[in-house]
Amino acid sequence: MQFRHLRYFVSVVDAGSFSRAAAAIHVAQPALSQQIAELEERLGQTLLKRSSRGVRPTAAGEALYRKASAILRQLERLPELVRSSSGEAEGTVSLGIATSLAGNLVGPFMDACKIAHPRVILKWFDGDSASLGARVESNNLDLAVLFEGELVSPLSRRPLFRQRLYFIGKDRLADQGGSVTLAQIAALPLVLPGQPNQRRRTIERAFASVGLSPNVVAEADTIPSELYAVRAGVGSTILNMGDVSSFLSGGFARPVLVEPPLYMTCSLISSGDFPLTHAGEAVRGTLVAFIGDYLRNVRPAGAELLEG
Repeated sequence: MQFRHLRYFVSVVDAGSFSRAAAAIHVAQPALSQQIAELEERLGQTLLKRSSRGVRPTAAGEALYRKASAILRQLERLPELVRSSSGEAEGTVSLGIATSLAGNLVGPFMDACKIAHPRVILKWFDGDSASLGARVESNNLDLAVLFEGELVSPLSRRPLFRQRLYFIGKDRLADQGGSVTLAQIAALPLVLPGQPNQRRRTIERAFASVGLSPNVVAEADTIPSELYAVRAGVGSTILNMGDVSSFLSGGFARPVLVEPPLYMTCSLISSGDFPLTHAGEAVRGTLVAFIGDYLRNVRPAGAELLEG
């Protein structure tokens, strides 16, 4: 198998047809078809389903496409890896940050990174932790700061801090003290993220451990939409943050801790298969130090720094 086989295969999948792929990569269509046939013969698998509407990958083709895309992206980055292997860090680094953290961290960290590494271009993305983790695993992101309920995925990680979960509602509960129990919450309508979601799994495991089930009346795909629903009175929620003012101000009772304590771990992750560039390593080190300083100085509610 040669790299051109992988490049041609990825091009066909991306284009959705042999003719469009041939035009995009300037290869005659018969030659392209022959290269894909050789690849299928070499692997002993049918990789593409052909129809009058084009082509799409089989299950084996999907698996190959993910791995081949990652390999080709790493090959494209080899010149940058070599150029930045010594001296001042330079190049582009892509960084994902969980939505619940982005509002407080992105601006200050971009400023700090620009001072520490003036020749590095930082591209940042926010999103839910599952999506960011998948993008790192598929090598579409260099680094991501996200929340995990259990540390099981095949990624390189540095746990940064653990975060308590808070109950957030429109109104204060009549029998609410300084905290609220799972039994109290079980009697209330909840708005939670849909599956797959690390926070949802953490919450459901906690309820199951005490023989209860959450009363989920609605699901939201983003934290702002979740909070809009809470403020509208649809239900309450459980968030890995003790202050929602960076998303919406007003219309909520004071967030209160859940008992027994529920935690999620905030980790800095990168690929377990491919090394970071020199610029990526530099940004990683700066980010670890930055978040440590942020936690010690700002002391966000419910966050406990994990040293070392």
